[in-house]
Amino acid sequence: MNPRVTDVLSLEGYRLLLSFSNGEKGIYDCSSLLQFEIFSGLRWYTYFNKVKVCDGAVVWPNKEDICPDTLYLESKKISELSQLTLP
Repeated sequence: MNPRVTDVLSLEGYRLLLSFSNGEKGIYDCSSLLQFEIFSGLRWYTYFNKVKVCDGAVVWPNKEDICPDTLYLESKKISELSQLTLP
């Protein structure tokens, strides 16, 4: 089983800063989800910013959610991002 989300912070550009139960941190880009009707409400930043953690996943008030496995597997881990900026 993949680690679960323990904390979330919304960022500009429809991204989420995630903390996982194994201590890792990652950034998940939600912009590709906006094309789907179920996630259309996320286009408004005031609503997007209402994201919360529930049972290891991220959720919004109207019950939109993203699977914890997807969040872990598809997020760019902070350590990966730092390696990209090294010469």
